Parts: sequence; C-alpha cells; structure tokens
Amino acid sequence: MGPVVAWIASCFGSIAAKGGVEIAMTTEALFMTGALVVAGLGGATDVATRRIPNWLTYSGMLVAIAGRSVLQGWHGLGSALAGGLIGGSVFLVFFLVRAMGAGDVKLITAIGCLVGPASALQIVLATAIAGGIFAIILSLWQGRLRAVLVNVFDLVKFHAVAGAEVHPTLNLSNPQAARLPYGVAIATGVLYSVVAFYRRGGI
Repeated sequence: MGPVVAWIASCFGSIAAKGGVEIAMTTEALFMTGALVVAGLGGATDVATRRIPNWLTYSGMLVAIAGRSVLQGWHGLGSALAGGLIGGSVFLVFFLVRAMGAGDVKLITAIGCLVGPASALQIVLATAIAGGIFAIILSLWQGRLRAVLVNVFDLVKFHAVAGAEVHPTLNLSNPQAARLPYGVAIATGVLYSVVAFYRRGGI
C-alpha cells in the first residue's frame, strides 16, 4: 500500500507544480471524484463480501491527507482532518452501540478526509436518509416491515433510558439481526453530494 500512496502523492505534487493551468477539474472536484470512487468500491465490496477492506479505507485516508496537504498546505491538512472527524465521529456512536460495523466507520472517515468538513456533513445527512430508505425497502422485500418498525421503537426506547449501552438483542452480534450493507447507503450519500457539487458549478 505504501508505494501506491507515494505514487498518488507524487501525482498530486505534479498537479500542484503545474499551477492548475492544464487541469480539467478543480482541486475540490478532484477530491469529490476520489470520494465517489472510494465510496463506490466500498459499497460494491460490502454487497459482495459484507466487509469493507482496510486497504481501501486506510488508503483513502492517507491519499486525502497527503493530497490536500500538497495542494492546499496547512489549510488542506486541517480540512482533511476536520472532514474525517465529522464523518467518523458521527458513525462512531453507532459503532459503539453495535449498530454499525467498523468498516462503515472507516469508510465514512476516509470520505470525510477526501471531501472536507462541509461536504462531509452533507454526506452524513444524505447517507442517513438513504440508509433509512434502503432499510424500509429491504424490510418490505422481506415482508418484515412491521417487525423492523417494532425493533426501531424498542431501540429508541432502550437508548433513551440506557444511553450508549448496547441493546441485548438488537445489535450486530446477534446472528438473527437484519444486516444492511451500509456501504451502499454511504455510496448513495456521496453520489448525492457529488451531483449537488456539480450543480453548484463545480468543474
């Protein structure tokens, strides 16, 4: 993974040296495109294997931090760290209560590093909406909508009383618990943000 990261970082350095004259995309468009690629790969592997590989998430984080630092200096480094913190901290809460896997947290952290804080927040919100829609569609497909709604009510009631404790049965450790490949929801959230970016005039 190290040589790949070094090569990509050197590419960023070459781009920065050209001063952007020969670049077809803006710097932010470059990172948004990178986020879409990482998210797409994460969603595809999540569907295929129900896992999101570390090589993808950690490479995404390193490339984002190195790339933004080279192209934007200290401001870029701060933007990458802030974006990763926004994405990762929100999903970390769900991981701690065993409602989400570690791969999902690392994927959204890598994406946050790539897109920066403003877009990271937009992606987190869009992902949450997409995840809810996908959960409803999946439960309808499986004929379990009533059971899912009851479980959601039980979860809300439990955490309102117990806080960030793990529910005794409604968690990922339970083999009978319904599992949604959340990487797909994350990829959908990123796609929404990319479309919004280009509609705002990003090139």
